[in-house]
Amino acid sequence: MQKQILIVGAGFAGMWAALSAARLADKYQQTIDITVIAPQPELRVRPRFYESAVHTLVAPLQPLFDATGVNFLQGHVEQILPASKEVSWKDANGDIHLRRYDRLVLASGSHVNRDAVAGAAEHAFDLDQLESAAVLEQHIKDLAQQPESEARNTVVVCGGGFTGIEMALELPGRLREILGANAKTRVVVVERGAQPGARWSQELRDVIAQASAELGVEWRVNTEVECVDASGVTLKNGQTIASQTIIWTVGVQANGLTAQIDAPHDRQGRLHVDANLQVIGHDDIYATGDVAYAATDDKGNHALMTCQHAILLGKFAGNNAAASLLNVAPLPYRQENYVTCLDLGAWGAVYSEGWDQQVKLTREEAKKLKVSIVSELIYPPKADRAVAFEIADPYAPFV
Repeated sequence: MQKQILIVGAGFAGMWAALSAARLADKYQQTIDITVIAPQPELRVRPRFYESAVHTLVAPLQPLFDATGVNFLQGHVEQILPASKEVSWKDANGDIHLRRYDRLVLASGSHVNRDAVAGAAEHAFDLDQLESAAVLEQHIKDLAQQPESEARNTVVVCGGGFTGIEMALELPGRLREILGANAKTRVVVVERGAQPGARWSQELRDVIAQASAELGVEWRVNTEVECVDASGVTLKNGQTIASQTIIWTVGVQANGLTAQIDAPHDRQGRLHVDANLQVIGHDDIYATGDVAYAATDDKGNHALMTCQHAILLGKFAGNNAAASLLNVAPLPYRQENYVTCLDLGAWGAVYSEGWDQQVKLTREEAKKLKVSIVSELIYPPKADRAVAFEIADPYAPFV
């Protein structure tokens, strides 16, 4: 019987894990059954979900999988059964199946948790999935049909992380397009940190503050949301902000499947992995992307829940899962180069290098780089076996 690698998820990490595993099997001229289980055979370009026309931000994967010999099963994994080396999954018709594996690569991603704050699940929008981002986009368009009011013209973004910043600074221009140039619009970011971008370098914070000021984006710092309702948000200091559009970007957690594996987790639910991305205590299970708590270097840095890290994590996880079946030495995961490229709406963008975030480019220069990254670099390779395998090499140049 052929050895089986089962990959849960077709996001950045899952897609690249499949291609990397197929590449190594091809290199050693061995046959391994490599199967991806996911809801759709497409890559949803989540880092761009703050943009408009969100329904276009997908890339088909079936031609790429066909070209590289990767199998695809359309469905959702319901349960992981490590003792029997199986997963239980539900197909598009709702039927339940069991699928065995010799190596499991968990690449099931993450989600925003809105349950921690009263009313957020019922009244807030998010950019978490393609469907929810599309609902938000349509809601913003429909504001033009609503009567003029302060609540209609005000958008509150809960959370000042990268997603919150990119969404907030995109909004002034989009609101003007929809509501008219003379509309008195307002965008407010609620952030519990002491200043905009408080967790980042002073250089980066200064750029974010400058861009926010020039675009008219307000920040409420040292502040948290107490509750959300149909009229807006109430802050923990008792203040209220009237708004018909509350966007939730905080509380990101690893997919719940991680809880089914008896292993150490971090506070976001990510599984602790060793240098080969094997889950601690489970030699036949690999975690990658947003479900992996992985050291990027020997300096104490760990992979973030970003596509930048997911892409390389996926390549190493797929390679190492295949290597363990081929009796080939694994490649320890390392990603010492870290960059930040943050879209700042009509102001431009900012690009920094290193974990200390030294700013290298701003405004239009950084914007050109940002567009290149999100419209070219992070997309899947073309459906060509040789090209895909070349890029799937964990040591292939990336960033």
